[in-house]
Amino acid sequence: MDDKHQYLFIDFEFTMPEGKYNPHGFYPEIIEVGLVSVINQKVIDQFSSYVKPVKFQTLTERCKSFLHITQEQVNNGLSFVDLVDKFAQCEGTSPSTIITWGNMDMKVLRHNCQKAGVQFPFKGKQRDLSMEYKRFFGDQNQTGLWKAVQEYGKEGTGKHHCALDDALTTLNIFKLVENDKRYLAKPEPTTIGDRVDLSKLLNKFAL
Repeated sequence: MDDKHQYLFIDFEFTMPEGKYNPHGFYPEIIEVGLVSVINQKVIDQFSSYVKPVKFQTLTERCKSFLHITQEQVNNGLSFVDLVDKFAQCEGTSPSTIITWGNMDMKVLRHNCQKAGVQFPFKGKQRDLSMEYKRFFGDQNQTGLWKAVQEYGKEGTGKHHCALDDALTTLNIFKLVENDKRYLAKPEPTTIGDRVDLSKLLNKFAL
């Protein structure tokens, strides 16, 4: 990680339809956000909040059961516009890279911005860590977030499908993968002086 570059690890939870058939006009909306800001390998900020949906304001039973989120929590959450303002402030403090597990988070954020008529808040590079993980390990399919961390012999942080815990777990996998990349990087070729102690060799032939 660069000394001054900011890495924003972000995870969202979304609204869900009741069954496999979406109601007319349905689209996923952000209802929970987890964000972790890292500069120079140190966590400098964490942010977590529920978010009020705009189009379909009443959560389905399936959504509440799967995510363990109540209607009251989202009713008392941030407005979507305030969430976008928060993101713009976060990125405004430093050059940033946004890192998510999968591409769905940024797709939904962009679509929600279009629906709300507000500008997409991020200008920095966006990285899908799940695709980097897939390419790095040569997997045929994309691996789920918590399965990926378990493949490293670790456990996820906190509770799966809690946005902040998933953002922290994404950060942990990022550090593990980056360490592996450095370990596997081709070292500089050694010189004969690195491989052989010349003084000992000369002394041997001097005898």
